Amino acid sequence: MPGSIGTLNEKPLHAALKEWYARAGDAFEVRVGGYVVDIVRRDLLIEIQTGTFFAIRRKIERLLKSHRLRLVYPIAAEKWIVKRPRTRRGRETRRKSPKRGAIEDVFDELVSIPALLKKRRFSLEVVLTQEEEVRRYDGVLGWHRRGWVIDERRLLEVVDHRLFRTPRDMKALLPEGLPVPFGTSDLASAFSRPLWSAQRMAYCLREMGVITPVGKSGNSILYARA
Repeated sequence: MPGSIGTLNEKPLHAALKEWYARAGDAFEVRVGGYVVDIVRRDLLIEIQTGTFFAIRRKIERLLKSHRLRLVYPIAAEKWIVKRPRTRRGRETRRKSPKRGAIEDVFDELVSIPALLKKRRFSLEVVLTQEEEVRRYDGVLGWHRRGWVIDERRLLEVVDHRLFRTPRDMKALLPEGLPVPFGTSDLASAFSRPLWSAQRMAYCLREMGVITPVGKSGNSILYARA
């Protein structure tokens, strides 16, 4: 019912983030325009998405036609891998993952909806977390992970969060030391990211109007701050 936090069929990370984000007076699991929205805060709809943006693209675009909407997306700055026992006599294991997430990881999902920040009613909040990723063994479903599949994600702590209301806020992510003009290889070097990820970042920033193509170097597009 509105006013209480619903957890039916809800994954632990999503439920924990909803509880962390909740404020007095919020309503939860409210049906708006044919969709169920995680949180309604006065005239603001808040949707917490722990999966891909592509999966909720249509929902966001339709709700934005008549409502303000904020998309909240968690990125694991630190993560521990928990493996459930494979047998009844087995023991659960826990280790820290060497991978560290950063705010720039959001571009890997924004590539599905790169121009949304240009819409007046849309905002995006990136939440950096400490998480546990719980895995179980399934030789069929987990063939690409040596038999292991992700069962659930658990929130341990929120370590930081950043709100993006306009493309100008995204522009602040660009480091000052970039050459003028710059290419995606320069972005990859500045953020210590693979080239494919820097290409997604450049695509999103271009669609937002934050950067603009100004030439080419061989087959690579060169950009400048807009």
